[in-house]
Amino acid sequence: MTRNDTPRPLTAAEEALLPTDDEVQFYQEHGWYLSKKLLTDEEVDTLNAAADRFYGGHRDRTLPKRPPRLAYWEPEKGDVHRHNDYIFYEDDTIRSILSKPVIAAVAARIAETSQIRLWNSTLIHKPQRADDERNIVPWHFDRHYWQTCSSDEMLTAFIPFHDCGEEMGTITMIDGSHRWKETGGDDNTSRHFAERDRSELEDMLAENAAFNNSEVVKVPVNIPKGHISFHHCRTYHGSGYNVSDRPRRAISLHLQDRTNQWRPYELSSGDLVVYNNDVLVRTDAHGNPDYTDPDFCPVLWEDPR
Repeated sequence: MTRNDTPRPLTAAEEALLPTDDEVQFYQEHGWYLSKKLLTDEEVDTLNAAADRFYGGHRDRTLPKRPPRLAYWEPEKGDVHRHNDYIFYEDDTIRSILSKPVIAAVAARIAETSQIRLWNSTLIHKPQRADDERNIVPWHFDRHYWQTCSSDEMLTAFIPFHDCGEEMGTITMIDGSHRWKETGGDDNTSRHFAERDRSELEDMLAENAAFNNSEVVKVPVNIPKGHISFHHCRTYHGSGYNVSDRPRRAISLHLQDRTNQWRPYELSSGDLVVYNNDVLVRTDAHGNPDYTDPDFCPVLWEDPR
């Protein structure tokens, strides 16, 4: 399914939606940024309708092979917190909206890079229930799971399909935590939060804050419909229960800056970490995973200058 989509230039109206210099500085200092309205109500409603079809079984294509740690809800799992990776690849309607160049252009501006490529994408459905701890996303930062990446400047766009506030369990940032130095890590840090005990992750956050002589400042991001929350790959974040009267729907769009490429990352066992993309993307001239593969890591924005 090789595609050679070239992102179109921004319109004048889209240029006006880019972050100001002060907003770029805010992201650099705080590790997160809430955008202006980047998607129309119609586009957001189209995303939600596409999610309904996807949950009903629609696929425009499926992955050629199943990666080792694929998050992929299926109906037999019931009314639980759903995660479906590679939604950008499997659904053309969702792909067409998430390819809107202003989204990646905003990411490029705050990350101060001249190119943004897709890294991964996850469709998320958090049911309206407070009786299942699996609906809580414990404190973590994404860089831990991306150890095969060379860049420390990757970022994520969190895109809800509706107004998203605290009662829905919106994404909550640990303000400024992307600038912390870590106390040290072990093999566990490369394991997804769903595979780890929540109290262990709470302890890790507290230890790193103390090591940096910092307070844990929790900032729930209230996201109006059509707006997007961006966060740095080293910003601790999580979310609580959805206690509203409707499911919380969103997509996490994970993004690479221009410099990112594959690097080997060895565990204490001597085994190399394998990220899901590594078994899907093409290989480069040295036989290593190519994180510029246009099928799975297409360019979403490039500075035309």
